[in-house]
This record gives sequence, C-alpha cells and structure tokens, in this order.
Amino acid sequence: MKSIIAILLVTLCTSFAAENLPLLRISSTSQEYNTAQPWEKTPTRKRRGIGMLVGPNQIITTAEMGANATFIEIETVDSKTSMPAKTIAIDYEANLALISVTDPDHQALISKMKPVEISPSPKLGDFVKAYQVEDNGNILVTNGVIRGADVVSSFVDGHFFLAFEIKASMQSATNSFTIPVLKDGKLLGLLTSYTSDEQLLDITAPEIIRAFLEDASDGAYTGFPSLGINVTRTSDPHFRAWLKLNDAQGGLFIQRVTRNSAAQKAGVKAGDVLLAIDGNEIDRKGFYSTKNYGPLYWGHLIGGSKKVGETVSLSLLRDGKVINQEVTLTRQPEGIIPSHMYGKAPRYLIKGGFIFQELTNSYLEVFGDDWETRAPIGLLDAFNHPEDYEKGRKRLVILSRTIPTEATLGYERISSVIVNKVNGKDIVDIPSLVEAFKSPNENGIHTIEIDDALKKIYLDAAMATKVEANFLKQGLPSLSRVKE
Repeated sequence: MKSIIAILLVTLCTSFAAENLPLLRISSTSQEYNTAQPWEKTPTRKRRGIGMLVGPNQIITTAEMGANATFIEIETVDSKTSMPAKTIAIDYEANLALISVTDPDHQALISKMKPVEISPSPKLGDFVKAYQVEDNGNILVTNGVIRGADVVSSFVDGHFFLAFEIKASMQSATNSFTIPVLKDGKLLGLLTSYTSDEQLLDITAPEIIRAFLEDASDGAYTGFPSLGINVTRTSDPHFRAWLKLNDAQGGLFIQRVTRNSAAQKAGVKAGDVLLAIDGNEIDRKGFYSTKNYGPLYWGHLIGGSKKVGETVSLSLLRDGKVINQEVTLTRQPEGIIPSHMYGKAPRYLIKGGFIFQELTNSYLEVFGDDWETRAPIGLLDAFNHPEDYEKGRKRLVILSRTIPTEATLGYERISSVIVNKVNGKDIVDIPSLVEAFKSPNENGIHTIEIDDALKKIYLDAAMATKVEANFLKQGLPSLSRVKE
C-alpha cells in the first residue's frame, strides 16, 4: 500500500471545469534573424502555451512565448473566441512577459474575468497544482510538492533568478509550452523546465513575478538590477591564504568588475573578496543562509530582492582589511558582447564578400551546444575576458565568414576573427566600420587589421564595389544594417 503522501506525489490528471480560474490559451508566431546570415530571417515557428490573467487586460506568460513574436493571439480555454494581442512588457533574463488584448470588444470580454492573485512565498513541502489544457478544452491538473529552491538560469544564459523545484509527473499535452502552477488557487509560478526522467519541474518564484508586475505597472518597464561583477569560489586553502582570508570567513573572489556597472561606479575593484551583502554572509561557494529555503546563491540578494535605484551594503576584503561599500544598483550594462539579441536586428556589413557583424552570445551558439569549447579560441578569449577588449569599443566587430569572390581571392578560409582597424581607423562597432570603409588608401585599397596570424588583409575597393553590385542583382536585400 502506498502512503497518502506518496499518492499525492503521483500525477492526478482529470478533466473538469476550470474552477473559474482565468486561464487563457496563447498562440504566438515568431521569426528570428539568421545568425550566420544576418540579412535574412529564419522560417517562422509557432508556439502554444497557457497564460493567466493577473490584472486588467494583463496576461502573464514566459518570455519564450513573446520572443521575436510577429503575431500573438489569445484564446479562451474552449477556443470559442480568438483575440489579437501584443506584448506590453517582457524580460528575457527573468523569462517573463506580460500580454494584453488589443481589440476593445475583446477587452470587454477579458474584463469580465477575475484576475488571479499572486501567491505568497511558499514553504518547502507545500502542495501545488500545475494546469494544462487539451485541444478539446479539458483541464489537466497535476498535483506536486515543492521539493527545493534554487537560483537558476532559465532562458538567457548567465542571468539567474529564484525558482522552485517541484516533484510531479506531468502528462504530455497540447499547450504545454507555458504552464501555470498554483498554490491554494493563487499563482505560484510558471514552468520553465521539466525533467521527465526525474519528474521535476522548475518554476519561476512568486517573488520574481511580483517584482516584474510592479515594475511593469507604470508602463515603462526597467528590469532587474545587477552588481556587475564576475566571481569565483574561495575554497582552495592556498588561494585563501594568498587572499588573507581566515578560517571563519567565507567570501567570493571578484575576478572582474563590468565597465559602467553599479559596482564599478561605487569603487568595487577586481581582486576584492565579497564577504557579505546587507549583512548576509556569503560562504566560500557563494551561498547564504535563508530561513525558509536553506542555502541560496548570493545573486538572489540582488536580482530577486532589490530594485534598480536601491542601495545595498557590501562587506569586502581588500588587501587583508574588511571595508564596507554602499552600492546603488543599476541594470547590467550590455557590454561589448550582448548576452542575447531577442527583439533586436543584428548589425552587419558585407564588403566585397567579407561578412562583418558584431559578436554576440547568439553567434557563439552557432557552434553547437558545447560552443564553450568548440567556438574559435579567439572569440572564446573575448567572451571569457572582455575586459581585455573593451578599451575604446562599444561592440566587438568580427569578420564572421568570407564568401569566395574575385575580391576575396586567397582569403576564402578566413572566418570568425576579430577586427581591430580598417584603413587605420579603430573599429568600435558596425557604424564605425561602415564609416572606415569610406576611406581607402590612395591606391584604392582597403587595409583590414585582424586578430589573426595574417594580421592584415587587403581589399580592392573598386573590385569590392563590383562584387557588391552583383550581390544586389542576385537578390541580396541589403549590404548592411547599422541600426538594431
């Protein structure tokens, strides 16, 4: 005989009325730019999910549903009414989006629904329900239990937010791309991942949802704050001795302070050791103690607990002495290598067959799931040590690939190399590259300086112009894009 608790952990999928919950189907059509050929877009794809009404004409879902969306449609659960909609706030890092119905008649229909409340912070061991909708309108309810809490990255790599881990056995069903999870009839979070083998769900925490909705309430969404530091553990005893850390101290070694970040503006330095945030001591692995959830990673003290413009107090070890530093939090600066390009058009330039564009995480991901080891070593060095490339640059321009033409003869194998100068002018972004190519030398030759054993490559300006005219005749829509 199974215990009652064990039975509760098993999925209970039944078909019944929606308990008056404001569930809505969401269909989105998206189209993103082709990273390898930035002048064109990839084929459209469709996603279907479930959203919930959380305020007057405000339907919450994941950012994945709104990313690069060209059309969004809301449907009632019974699919009797379809309503065009638009995104009014989106946070790709936190994986949240707020959608509203655009047609006034449909807005009147939505106004008759009662918005769901956001759940208070739960406790480990609390029971929850996940909601799915089948094609025929039946509601599938999966019971689960909160097993843990963690600070995880769910959509954009490198951005971490509080999430709950739920033990539950989900069914495969239509509209499962976004799934709301409720506790006691209130929205606890949205599913961001599911591991079928272990029957574990990760959901965005209500603390993050509340902060997102509050930020979006004035119609001018800002986003979550950041310190702007890169850190590493201080577990190694020899490293700790060199840092002058005693056995009672934890701490994270600050490897890098991002340019124009909150930390840099406050005077935090690379080489400092972060000991505590607002009195919360950070251990050697980067965790601090919480009353309800056990150890959590330190990032939640910033991105999940504070707003842009608020101040935090840092306890730092510098040259063996403990100092306190007040930091006014800001958004994370985008830096020379953006972490994503959702909602933006990549900038590029085609010159004589050379394709230039700005390096992004999206470009690196072209090299596969294990791009962190497979991407070209020069680009990985820039990704891992951007401080070595930042001086004078706004973005990092690369020669991404070479189309064999009469103008690029002999250079066909050059790809994925960093561009430093063109015609003696420093290249800080694509607009500066376009400008530099306007001034070939007196012999009509462009000189391109790159981070490569070849160092310099040469391009005949007249021949390049001829090649570019042929590209346009063959149907290339444009030779450049200088605005995102």
